[in-house]
Amino acid sequence: MQGARISFSGQVRNYRQTVSQVVNLLGSEANAANYLSKCIYSIGLGSNDYLNNYFMPLFYSTSRRYNPEQYANVLIQQYTQQLQALYNYGARKFVLIGVGQIGCSPNELAQNSRDGRTCVERINAANRIFNSKLKGLVDQFNNANSDAKFIYIDVYGIFQDVTSNPSAYGKC
Repeated sequence: MQGARISFSGQVRNYRQTVSQVVNLLGSEANAANYLSKCIYSIGLGSNDYLNNYFMPLFYSTSRRYNPEQYANVLIQQYTQQLQALYNYGARKFVLIGVGQIGCSPNELAQNSRDGRTCVERINAANRIFNSKLKGLVDQFNNANSDAKFIYIDVYGIFQDVTSNPSAYGKC
């Protein structure tokens, strides 16, 4: 299917099927669990939820139903269940990538910026709320699962540092 997206829930279902195949290949659940515990699961969360849902009110009613805080809570609740499912099926090393400054993306600058150069603050503010909750989720999972490691990557902060201190990153 060209151009199709697979939701995170769909990806978790695919993973569950893959785990069954790994069990069959390695001969036991213990061997599969040992193998899967060595893998790193890199998961970028939230960008599509905001760009292709929350901030598209002509197509989705999400932003009319939820304020940014409520929407972030809904997403974190769903991600908690999905990440727990991955953990339950043997994943132990997680890298969770936060949402970047999507209010500074070329599309948002072209469509929603006052001057085409100033980032769209209402979008970035919503992203900061989500990222704060995602950091809390990482802490929650680390505290509850001593046999696992969850790491948060602050893409928002990295991008902010690059744009605030470009000389620190060399010349173009």
